[in-house]
Amino acid sequence: MNTDPIADMLTRIRNALVARHDFTEMPASRLKAAVAEVLRKEGYIGGYEVKEAGTRKMIRVALVYSATREPMIAGLQRVSKPGLRVFAARREIPRVYGGLGIAIMSTPEGVMTGKEARRRGVGGEVLCYVW
Repeated sequence: MNTDPIADMLTRIRNALVARHDFTEMPASRLKAAVAEVLRKEGYIGGYEVKEAGTRKMIRVALVYSATREPMIAGLQRVSKPGLRVFAARREIPRVYGGLGIAIMSTPEGVMTGKEARRRGVGGEVLCYVW
């Protein structure tokens, strides 16, 4: 059993990038799929697919590298944790690296970037930073 599935997802992606893998797999959930969708829209990953592996569902994430084989994701940081939830009001949504990175947030309107949450005027839980 995993107490923090989002941190596990970010760690699996981080480890696969360091090892220069093309794909990484992890147990699936709706929240992980929503985070992967945000990463895909922002161009940090090539794509993802949810597939059935026996009785369990797995998410396969395609990682993206530059022409010199440098990862598109320079860093991933978990912000809100099970022991310390971090929430941000619509006026307090953080900017990551002065706008070069993104904050992924869970809002009442779904999982989205901090920029999109600011535009829609909603706050929520700050899940992680990606740059």
